[in-house]
Order: sequence, then structure tokens, then C-alpha cells
Amino acid sequence: MDRSSTSRPRIYPSAPEHGAAGPQAGTAAGPTSHLPSWEGRRLVRPGEDIEDQGLSFDIATVVSRRGALGALGAGSVTAVLAACSSGNASDSATTRGASDAGSSADSDLTEMPGETAGPYPGDGSNGANVLETSGVERADLRSSIDSDTTADGVPLEITMNIIDMADGDVPMVGAAVYLWQCDAAGRYSLYSEGLENETYLRGVQITDETGAVTFSSIFPGCYAGRWPHLHFEVFPDAEAIVDADNAILTSQIALPQEESAGVYELEEYAGSAENLGRLTLESDNVFSDGWDQQLASLTGALEGGYAFSIDVPIDTSTEPEGGGAPDQGGPGESGHAPAGGPPAGDDPPPEDGEGDRPAGEPPAEDEGDQPAR
Repeated sequence: MDRSSTSRPRIYPSAPEHGAAGPQAGTAAGPTSHLPSWEGRRLVRPGEDIEDQGLSFDIATVVSRRGALGALGAGSVTAVLAACSSGNASDSATTRGASDAGSSADSDLTEMPGETAGPYPGDGSNGANVLETSGVERADLRSSIDSDTTADGVPLEITMNIIDMADGDVPMVGAAVYLWQCDAAGRYSLYSEGLENETYLRGVQITDETGAVTFSSIFPGCYAGRWPHLHFEVFPDAEAIVDADNAILTSQIALPQEESAGVYELEEYAGSAENLGRLTLESDNVFSDGWDQQLASLTGALEGGYAFSIDVPIDTSTEPEGGGAPDQGGPGESGHAPAGGPPAGDDPPPEDGEGDRPAGEPPAEDEGDQPAR
């Protein structure tokens, strides 16, 4: 993989005016010694309730109350212990990368390519931050965390095997994996109009002793200009997830054409078949430079749903790629966008019922060089 560009830009178009989720409160800046505490843990958001202190605080609370192994399993316990012993998540990742530098040269694997996170990550780098929400660590992504709103669609079970190349191609235990995607209509929770307060199809899992995480989701729709895909970020541990810049890999997973075409014949995926018909993996502005490692191989059937397992090798001794998006109106990561791609600025979708497009598809008449998403 070409690693000539090692920077990880975090430049996004501004939040869309008719579907934007404004920035949410983050962790407190500067020293925390003055902050109040609860059961020995500092409250980095002293103005918020206990349940609103974020994922890392939740994990520490569960460990102390219920006992590490019984409550979270070996993977999450490893994440907590690693975070406590290192003192700083990003320092931990840097130290591990430096100490293992060179060992990945003996790896038999190729690192999963880094890709753009797109403009709708929901990780705090472009407005909304679901990673600060209690309950974001979950396996079933189909419902919003704090409401009964559910994303309907063909069931899809996603298993990801995170592999540490720098330590000898071993399972990466205790890593935090954040997965997000659009719904059947091509809309993204937290950003699309009417979904600004919804959090479905977003969640975090901590890798177990085999380095694996599994999510229950739905088959995503296909909006204009993008091949059917899933987004994900991998963090070295649960503590690191407080800052999107701590991700050691940001990438995307492509779904195969045959199964996608069958799913898109269903009513709830109206418009996706037409969009898929105008695309190829070669013309997609993310996967056009290669997709062999990122293309899922599905099992199952349309009637009962699909499943896949995919290996995600990560070389922590090298600087992560991807993670950003081009400036508003700029080209996609591959340097171009296919005809029919999203308009400049990657504005969020129109409302349902506009032509035969899914709600997640931007107007087709606004074509040209577009940002990846």
C-alpha cells in the first residue's frame, strides 16, 4: 500500500443547514485536578448527570461495581487495564508503535487500507459525537440509544477480526471498534433531516480474546455516487475513544453487488437499485484504488438476512491513513467522483418521496468533483 501520504486531515464540510447536528459538549480541556469525582473517578463533565459522562467513564463504573471479568469480558477488561497503566491513550498507542517498529516487516499480512471517514462520522470530528453517549457500547445497532426509533431493513450480522501486525499477526485484544452506516433510505442518524436526535446504526464494541467484535445491523441503502458500504474506526482501547484523532485505523467495507442488487428490489430500499446500476467499484470515489481486502463475502439469504466476517490487519508501527474528508467542494479521495455523485459540500439528503431516489441521495443534477463520504 502506498504510504507516501501519512497525514490524517480532519477537514470536513460544515454541518448541513437542514440536517445538521451541532457540536456537543466534549471532555473538559486542560488539567482535571480541579474536577469533582464520583466513587474515585473524576467527572470530566461536572455539569452533566452520571449517566452522561461518556463511554470510558461507563466502563470504569461497571468494572468497579460488578467485577471486571463478569461484567465486561476479557476484551473490555484488557482495554481498561491498558488505559489505566498507560495513563494516556494516545501515548500508549505511540509507545507501542515505537517499540514494535520493524516487527511488522515479518508479517504475512497486508494492512487494511485507510479511507476517509466522510462528513457524517458522529465521532466529534464534525459536530455530533455519539461516542460521548452512555449506551454506545452495544452489539445491536438497529435502534437509537435513547429512543424507540428503529432502522428497518434486511438483517446484516457483521464480524470484524482485528489483527495486530506489529506484534506478530496476533489478535488485538481490548481494541475499541466504532461502526456506523446509512439506513435503507441512505440517511445518516445525527445528521440527516429528521434524524438529528437519533443514534441508530452507530455503536462500539470491544474486541474479545480472539480480537473479534460482532454487530447486528441492517443492509445499508445505496445513495448516489457511493457504492454500498460501512464505515469504521479502530482505537487502541476504550479510553482512546474520547478523541477521534486517536484512531489507529479509519476505513470502509464494501458490500458485494449480487446480494446488494437482490436487497434493493425491496420496497424499503426504493431508489437504491437505480443508484447501484450507475456505479461500479472501479468508479466509486473510495474503492476505485483497490477493494480486495475491503469487499465482504456474505453468507445467508435475503429471507433471513446476511452475515459476513472480515479480517482487519492493522500495523501500529506506521502512521494511520484516512480519517479525513476533502474540503467542501473538493474531489473525492481517489481524485474524482463518478457522474451522478453528491453535490458540492455533500449536503444531506432530500426528504422522502422526491422521485425514485432513496432519501439519502442528493440531487442528481448537481454533479462534478465531489467529496467522498
